[in-house]
Amino acid sequence: MSKKMLDYTKELLRKVSFDVKLFRKELAKAYQNLVEEDIEELRNWVVANFGEKYLLNPIFVVK
Repeated sequence: MSKKMLDYTKELLRKVSFDVKLFRKELAKAYQNLVEEDIEELRNWVVANFGEKYLLNPIFVVK
């Protein structure tokens, strides 16, 4: 299930990448729904595909 959620999140982020503010909003939601390993993978994916400006720093995850 977790891998499907990660794939869905990546696809969603690709679609909203035209707006950094919206991208970060969706990224924050993703951080709440993914497990720690997937969050790290997602973070690396964001940097590789969109750059540092799209990241949320620090990453706050409330479980």
